Amino acid sequence: MPRIVRAGLIQAGNPKGPECSTADIKQAMIEKTLGLIDKAAKEGVQVLCLQELFYGPYFCAEQQARWYELTEKVPDGPTTRLMQEVAKKHRMVLVVPLYEEEITGVYYNTAAVIDADGRYVGKYRKTHIPHCAPGFWEKFYFKPGNSGYPVFDTAVGKVGVYICYDRHFPEGARCLGLNGAEMVFIPSATVAGLSEYLWKLEQPSHAVANGYFVGTINRVGREMPWNIGEFYGQSYFCDPRGQFLKVASRDQDEVVVAELDLDLIQQVRNTWQFYRDRRPEMYGPISDTGK
Repeated sequence: MPRIVRAGLIQAGNPKGPECSTADIKQAMIEKTLGLIDKAAKEGVQVLCLQELFYGPYFCAEQQARWYELTEKVPDGPTTRLMQEVAKKHRMVLVVPLYEEEITGVYYNTAAVIDADGRYVGKYRKTHIPHCAPGFWEKFYFKPGNSGYPVFDTAVGKVGVYICYDRHFPEGARCLGLNGAEMVFIPSATVAGLSEYLWKLEQPSHAVANGYFVGTINRVGREMPWNIGEFYGQSYFCDPRGQFLKVASRDQDEVVVAELDLDLIQQVRNTWQFYRDRRPEMYGPISDTGK
């Protein structure tokens, strides 16, 4: 029988301004997201990814220690536990990006993966951390990830995660493929005028080069008072041929749903033998320190 997976992505704007308390912002975003998860469940979604740092604004637009208040333990924090209940209720695999505290003062941009029975499967920590104008001061908030490139065996198949700035680096995307990923989710927060010209180039390229499905998310709207630009949405799925399956609007809260035919992975890889024809023994210079 064909292996068809009904997959979803959530893109959403932040309903609260930064003048509100971090607790109020977090609660508002969680409530909004729960409503969108319910909508996804009604559409038969089996695996669903939330957006980067889903329960807050993109606070990296400034450097203020107040945002450390949003950190939680993973998996022992309240949001992971809540999403375990939600996943079990809907029989849905969830990819949940949040702000992780390992110990006080050591924080990561993390995504927890929860299986359809509510079981916590594992986490991915964002590997590549930008620190650049305008308003992407992430090294103030996050330590570079140390999780490697895990692939999680779930009820719907083998799931990998890459987060936002990671998507500019093909090496990790290849590692996810070599580790067996069938679906790679890339939650992001990026604005027009900076990377929009890359938005529909890089991630389909990862899908083609590695022969897997990609689902990628961008949030929507402008977040005041920083106004670093418009988060331009356009979350989408593409297949292992790089073809777009579903693309969201530019400016609306939305659940993006697509059917992924996982049997296509073998068809594509049997045609384009990129894994067979790799020459890893020739690639040493790109992993040498300082190269």
